[in-house]
Amino acid sequence: MNQRVIPESHRVFYDTFHFAPAVIDGQNIRCSGVIGSNPDGSVPEDAETQFTLAFESIGAVLKEAGAGFADITEMTTFHIGLAQHLGTFSQVKDRFVQEPYPAWTAVGTTELALPGGLVEIRVTARLPE
Repeated sequence: MNQRVIPESHRVFYDTFHFAPAVIDGQNIRCSGVIGSNPDGSVPEDAETQFTLAFESIGAVLKEAGAGFADITEMTTFHIGLAQHLGTFSQVKDRFVQEPYPAWTAVGTTELALPGGLVEIRVTARLPE
């Protein structure tokens, strides 16, 4: 049976929107997409702050599952203003995700679930041995 991963900091999403922040499927941790928001659900205007909050959120989910950033095997990012923010996003990403780098696909889009959100990040990780 698949195990749901629900850090306390993400419980509101599970309870309100009825989705798990992650599911452990065998050795894989399949994380839902996250947008960089404050604890009250508001989205900061500053791109770097948003990107940092998103990666911190992913880190909390991975930690709850018993993994870390080094265990990420695949990352998909959905961007509002992809070309405009890619440099800043990459700088923030590199503070969290280091070698060996995962597979990564960046997609430009027109809208995300939270108004004002600039990126949604979804990852798959492998449980450490």
